[in-house]
Amino acid sequence: MALKGLDIFKLTPKTNCKECGNPTCMAFSMKVAQGAAQLDACPHITDDVKAQLAEATAPPMKTIKVGEHTLGGETVLCRHEKTFVSKTLYATAVCDCMDAAVVDAKIEELKKVDYDRIGERMYTEFVYVNHEEGNGGYVDLVKKMAEVGRTLILNVEDPALAKEAAAVAGECIINGATPANYEAMNTVAVEAKAVLGVKAENLDALYDTVAAIEKLGNKNLVVDVTGATIKETFANCVQVRRAALKNNDRTFGYPSLVNVARLAKDDDKMQTALASLFTMKFGSIVVMQNMSYAQALPLFGLRQNVFTDPQKPMTVEPGIYPINGAGPDDICATTVDFALTYFVVSGELERSGKPVNLLISDAGGMSVLTAWAAGKLSASTVAKFFEEQDIAGKINNRKLIIPGKVAVLKGEIEAKLPDWEIIVAPNEAVQLVKFMKDL
Repeated sequence: MALKGLDIFKLTPKTNCKECGNPTCMAFSMKVAQGAAQLDACPHITDDVKAQLAEATAPPMKTIKVGEHTLGGETVLCRHEKTFVSKTLYATAVCDCMDAAVVDAKIEELKKVDYDRIGERMYTEFVYVNHEEGNGGYVDLVKKMAEVGRTLILNVEDPALAKEAAAVAGECIINGATPANYEAMNTVAVEAKAVLGVKAENLDALYDTVAAIEKLGNKNLVVDVTGATIKETFANCVQVRRAALKNNDRTFGYPSLVNVARLAKDDDKMQTALASLFTMKFGSIVVMQNMSYAQALPLFGLRQNVFTDPQKPMTVEPGIYPINGAGPDDICATTVDFALTYFVVSGELERSGKPVNLLISDAGGMSVLTAWAAGKLSASTVAKFFEEQDIAGKINNRKLIIPGKVAVLKGEIEAKLPDWEIIVAPNEAVQLVKFMKDL
């Protein structure tokens, strides 16, 4: 259980730290407990005490790093309490039971799902390489998937085979520790410097196995909470997260892996639905049988909404965005940099089929009316944007469409941009399709 201010006060020496200006008093101890001060501010606290306090005041869920990815580190159950720390990551599954042609097709699909959205790279982060007992060629499959450039999750419970596979996988997760083999699998994971995945038939067995591995000195773990049914898996996922964050039970304070490919085999739509569920409640890694572009697009959009700081609205980079192959001779339209506004407006403009240069100006991530009320969207800011981006030098057309909700700016913008014809768009984005066709 995490130490409170009084516990920290009892452990710290009662020295008047004039050197650093932070006496080891109750006030300082409370600040440390709340995360408002660092122990290093007091030079009189011993290293042993620092280590003990660092362990006690660490987040109840351990942060696990594998490859370039970070898992866990969460401190709250709900997003409205505090911004989540590590976003849910996705894996696509391959198996040594698959034909080479099927594996190759999955690799090609994996490469297609890789794009940028609002400054964030959207791609399938993991490949889940499954071994089915009795099949050969597992190590060769692992080697092949390692060349794809994704972090691997090795789902194998044979310690000898896991050791061979880990040797060619690079930084990976070995998802194979069970109540029957955890000692041998722990040795393999430690030697390979890999994260160890722990699984069991029920939560009690899972808890005991994690505790046993911790006694061996390994806390570089993830827990596979996948049960026999969707209901059981959801209950496992929630109970593990609640145990760690609400009950401060650090034995379950590890990231969770959920295998929806196993829960809804061969049903891509159900897997997508389950992946969205466990993105919100509370999967750290979600494994899917396939991760096509059609499945990835809504999942990545949901994830970006859930794991974005609500105090920092998502924005798009200011600049010129050609829609429908627009060029310098095509008409222009302008709106703010609030991501939701951009995607709604750009989507409707695309549906119109008409080429248009969408000009995005910096409005501090505010919507059109909010930006106008705050002075972030005005004739002056539009004119400044045109000057900074050299719009007149890049665009030959001299027609500019402005949002209908700020039609009041038409005259002011005409005064600032005398060479441009200012056209007022409809109030609602959904009306843009007809408006553009008529125009």
